[in-house]
Amino acid sequence: MSTNQFKRRKLTNEEIVEIFFYSDEEFDSEADSDSDEDLPANLEALDRTEDEETSTTSAHVFAEADGTNSSSWKVTNLFNPPGPGEFSDQLCGVQNPPESPSEVNCFKMFLTEDVVKEIVEETNRYASEIQEEETKGKMVKWAPTSIPEMYTFLASIMLMGMDRFLILLLCLHFANNTTEMFNDPLKKIRKVFSALTSSFRRNFLPYRDLCVDESLMKWKGWVAFRQFIPSKRNRFGVKFFVLCDVLTGYVQDMIIYSGSTTDIQHYQGLGISGSVVMTLLAPYLRKGHVLYVDNWYSSPTLFQYLLSLGTGACGTVRPKRKGMPTFTKKMTKGEVDFRENGSQLAVKWHDKRNVHVLTTVHPTGMAATGKIDHITGQPKMKPVCVLEYNKKMGAVDKADMMTGFLECTRKSTKWYKKVFFHLLDTVVLNSQIVYRQLTEREAIDSPVVVYSVDGEVFA
Repeated sequence: MSTNQFKRRKLTNEEIVEIFFYSDEEFDSEADSDSDEDLPANLEALDRTEDEETSTTSAHVFAEADGTNSSSWKVTNLFNPPGPGEFSDQLCGVQNPPESPSEVNCFKMFLTEDVVKEIVEETNRYASEIQEEETKGKMVKWAPTSIPEMYTFLASIMLMGMDRFLILLLCLHFANNTTEMFNDPLKKIRKVFSALTSSFRRNFLPYRDLCVDESLMKWKGWVAFRQFIPSKRNRFGVKFFVLCDVLTGYVQDMIIYSGSTTDIQHYQGLGISGSVVMTLLAPYLRKGHVLYVDNWYSSPTLFQYLLSLGTGACGTVRPKRKGMPTFTKKMTKGEVDFRENGSQLAVKWHDKRNVHVLTTVHPTGMAATGKIDHITGQPKMKPVCVLEYNKKMGAVDKADMMTGFLECTRKSTKWYKKVFFHLLDTVVLNSQIVYRQLTEREAIDSPVVVYSVDGEVFA
């Protein structure tokens, strides 16, 4: 018998990804959330699941969302959605500022002494547990740590003796192993994560424009909820759903994806993606905010529900979402098709490929991009909603880029320590934004974007 008969067939890269990273029935690890091209089968299944959920929405929750069915859309060339109402920014920006706005005091607005005290207690407790198991080795040099030393350790990972640094890194801990909840996948980091995200919300009131997107923390080790997103710089890792203030780049809130136990409130009829949005936006509804999202979140049902709660929305959208209108099938470059249903505007625009956008805050019409077409010599034009979406959707990616310049993340065999260092990067970013707002406000403020559409001026 030939030895070739015993050789095992190697799996293709696509098969490996399908087995390890697309098996979760509850959530989606999209290949490219901004693309309208063909999607993996599991994402199509998720779409079907969400659309089926939408079709069974409870009447008392979404009674006001009439007008999201396909037959209610009309062809239009002049339409300005009613929008969510006027937004007031008088109270926006830093909340509860320190008496002396130094960099250290701004940092301590988030990483408070209470949080550090909790870390110190659990680190000392964990070190004692290690000492009971190991009578020799590195733990011989251990001495209980303190709040000032922990601040030094966290802020620098800097001017500390190597032995002390390594032993603190070994013993760094965030939960009591004897009392933690067994069935919580985030039990090792839950307390600190909740405390820090609470401080993000407490210390800053966002301006009008917000965006929700995914962020991926690089992690190639094993963890049950590791994700694979090829469009991200770090393709493998722990996924966060992040809410950002568009004007400043401030990270307002975040949720760690942990599979079916992800900490979100489920809204019947909105599916997983809509529930993520509603959970993050809950404190900011009925205030006139405008949300920007990509096509994994966007749907007529979600946008109508947000509008009923005084919140506008704009985002790329999958053309087969339930409630979307039927557009012109074949279009030439630069051609645009507008459809409205009284409260929402749906747009199909053909550039290099078809782009579908849904909005409750932007009018019909085209606006100049500021660039010149080198073939025709004419200004390049885009639909107003596309232009605004491109300007305001990148806040989460910008936050990832900013934290990536000087990230304090270190190699670790423990995933929850890596998550903590990622949170520490976010604390540094938010602290810097707060410090700039308190001391250099002119560096943060930007002029209102004004553009003209068909002779009418919009801001």
